[in-house]
Amino acid sequence: MSEQDKKRNSSLKKAVALKYDPAQNDAPVLAAKGTGYLAERILDLAREHEIPVQEDAALVEVLSKLDLDRQIPPELYNLVAEILSFIYRADRDAGGTLR
Repeated sequence: MSEQDKKRNSSLKKAVALKYDPAQNDAPVLAAKGTGYLAERILDLAREHEIPVQEDAALVEVLSKLDLDRQIPPELYNLVAEILSFIYRADRDAGGTLR
């Protein structure tokens, strides 16, 4: 890979999506991940469905290394707890009720 390709890839937007259903899983599951166009699509879908988006490049970097459809490992629980807290606050502020 050329240096120019490396720079281009490193500047591409990254996104991940988590899903969490306590009735099915003990921890959130990585539902989607992508860079560039796919990352933009993940973010567009989140906005279209009014799903709160939290921007945290370091966390995305860590989560993007995980396999899809796998539960978040225990060593990442604290980081993911911050996301869930953000989502619950955003939902409450918007007058919603998460189940």
